Amino acid sequence: MFSMADPTAIAPQRDAAPDGREPPRRKAVRGETTFFALSDVRNERPVTRLALIGATIVFLSLFLLSPFVVVFVEAFSKGFGVFVESLAEPDALAAIKLTLLVAAISVPANLVFGLAAAWSISKFSFAGKSLLITLIDLPFSVSPVVAGLVYVLLFGAQGLLGPWLAAQDVQIVFAVPGIVLATIFVTFPFVARELIPLMQDQGTVEEEAALTLGASGLRTFFTVTLPNVKWALLYGVLLCNARAMGEFGAVSVVSGHIRGLTNTMPLQVEILYNEYNSVAAFALAALLASLALVTLGLKTLLEWRHGDALKRRHGH
Repeated sequence: MFSMADPTAIAPQRDAAPDGREPPRRKAVRGETTFFALSDVRNERPVTRLALIGATIVFLSLFLLSPFVVVFVEAFSKGFGVFVESLAEPDALAAIKLTLLVAAISVPANLVFGLAAAWSISKFSFAGKSLLITLIDLPFSVSPVVAGLVYVLLFGAQGLLGPWLAAQDVQIVFAVPGIVLATIFVTFPFVARELIPLMQDQGTVEEEAALTLGASGLRTFFTVTLPNVKWALLYGVLLCNARAMGEFGAVSVVSGHIRGLTNTMPLQVEILYNEYNSVAAFALAALLASLALVTLGLKTLLEWRHGDALKRRHGH
């Protein structure tokens, strides 16, 4: 018998055919899920394994590795001095500072929201819980361009709240606040989605024990809940930061593309490339790619050092 709890179970012993030949391999089916014997996988021909590995390497080389190599080759094509000069341009420096500023605001905001949402969803039952989970996943299904357009329709000069904001001398669209809001929208699922499965898997036993021993709710959170999810939290923060620095669509709609004021690094790369200033464009792109590689390195290190704790977030 095969069990959902043991998907690697070995197929039952097969009886030999009357003529002494081994009968063909069979597969067991339960519902719509098909289970193959583990020996079928282990006895796969070497040619098939090599073909699959080779196809994977070719795909990754063509679509992931090659673009990275081209970016850095083009960035240093006229020498390291030109590369540094391209990054030292006032507009480039303004784009770098704005990108870091937006990430410094949106990531902590999503950290707080992700913790609060994950704690409430995993530890409590309340009306509207399913709706909250759906709203958290909304940025995954809505185009970032559409999200940016929504902010323009809400806060723009001709938008729903635009006249009132103008009367208060508050500008959101085509300014830093609009960029921050758009970035928060597209990045807020990352922290919450890393924490919710892990917190649900851990249950509420430890928190209830702490409360029984007289700890306050806040102390229980900082001494029991937070230490149990700290590595998954850091993992989600890394993903959130990577998306915040590289966001293009939503930011492009709400920024207004004002040089030196509302252009983040991805937007500045587009402007430079459209002006045929390819060296400067690739220099800024190389810096952005380097930040992404640093984030990837930290993510890999985190998985290597704390793999067991991170795997538990997928326990369901």
